Amino acid sequence: MTSTVELPLWLFILILLFALVTAASHLLFPSVRWFFRRRMEKAVARLNQRLERPIEPFKLARRHDMIQRLIYSPDVTEAIVDHAREQGIPENVAFEEAKGYAREIVPSFSASAYFGFAIRVARFLSQALYRVRLAHFDEAGLQNISKDATVVFVMNHRSNMDYVLVTYLAAERSALAYAVGEWARVWPLSRLIKAMGAYFIRRKSRNTLYRKVLARYVKLATDGGVTQAMFPEGGLSLDGAPQAPKHGLLKYIVEGFDPDGKDVVFVPVALNYDRVLEDRILMEAMKGGGRRFNARISVVTGFFFKQMWLRLRGKYHKFGYAAVSFGHPLSLAAFSKTRKGEVSEALAYALMDRIEAVVPVLPVPLVASVIEDAKAPMSRAAIETAVGERIALLDKAHVHLPRDDMAYAIEVGLRTLTERKMVLKVAGCYSVNPEQKTALAFYANSIRHLLR
Repeated sequence: MTSTVELPLWLFILILLFALVTAASHLLFPSVRWFFRRRMEKAVARLNQRLERPIEPFKLARRHDMIQRLIYSPDVTEAIVDHAREQGIPENVAFEEAKGYAREIVPSFSASAYFGFAIRVARFLSQALYRVRLAHFDEAGLQNISKDATVVFVMNHRSNMDYVLVTYLAAERSALAYAVGEWARVWPLSRLIKAMGAYFIRRKSRNTLYRKVLARYVKLATDGGVTQAMFPEGGLSLDGAPQAPKHGLLKYIVEGFDPDGKDVVFVPVALNYDRVLEDRILMEAMKGGGRRFNARISVVTGFFFKQMWLRLRGKYHKFGYAAVSFGHPLSLAAFSKTRKGEVSEALAYALMDRIEAVVPVLPVPLVASVIEDAKAPMSRAAIETAVGERIALLDKAHVHLPRDDMAYAIEVGLRTLTERKMVLKVAGCYSVNPEQKTALAFYANSIRHLLR
């Protein structure tokens, strides 16, 4: 026991490193994790004092614990057994597949990333690109939502800027957990989005096991009181008009809902823009008859640097107005008591009706709808008369007139449409550019349903 043992230097260093790693993992790392978690808990406690709807403990749970809780849920375990039998594979292989789905779905929310980074970026982008306006806000309806209820913001989907705008405008209320599609599963964007509390969904997946894992997560998050945001339309509108709703995620919330238990309250949110950043991409996809978006990174990068160059030269102009409306909330408990049979489909259409009712009317869509309907070129005076008549028809809609001046609003709309060559000005009269009819309709369609 007292004899000397000689070791090569490299082996001694290797043993020393293993000893240090072991000591750190058993002694140092737990203490460091505890220290930072305590700091995070104190920061969240201070943050919750100013938020209208505090961050729920479910959202702050460790991601590893959440994944374990998800895959060991009885219904998920049953789905694993069924999947293994159907596919003819061992149950442990099916279990690992379900675990992979859980890792993909479950976010790793960071309050510091959301409120320290995401909110600031959302505010900067929103104000840098648009003149942001709150067109309507149902203060009484939102104030009457029970503090114990789970709130779900349901929105029309006009642009990928929707995420940014609503995150910015809801910053004082709560942290939103978005359901995001496959476009966001790109590193390092995926890490940031997960840190913001969003969860990924495979919109076109027909895998029963995947659907069961996703359904269980949505149910756990809803029961845990997590404030969520989702798009009933399921994807971006290709023609600018509101789309028929899909009820996949809504079905997960409705299934097993107890009207006498914790309520779920849906808040309809409607967005509209004077310019949708990806409008040409969306119209090109519609022309191709599918949802394949030709959004190359080189195009996005070129657009970014072009705007930066314009800003440096003092020639940068914002892309008009972007407006958001918050409509009257809908209680799932009250709604389900008035419905027999399938609730999720009826709920989806009821929510889309409420969203469509509060879509903001902005200068570009308003002027675009007038010129699109004209049978002949219109003079400026004729446009003003037609817009005045149209505003009268929209008496219950939320029309945003910049500076409360209709003439200025028309000027804003005409300037944008003529600069983008959707409208031609010849001999003092304005008419549709035949080559840009689809683009003009794209903007007019956003408010067309309000004119019926």
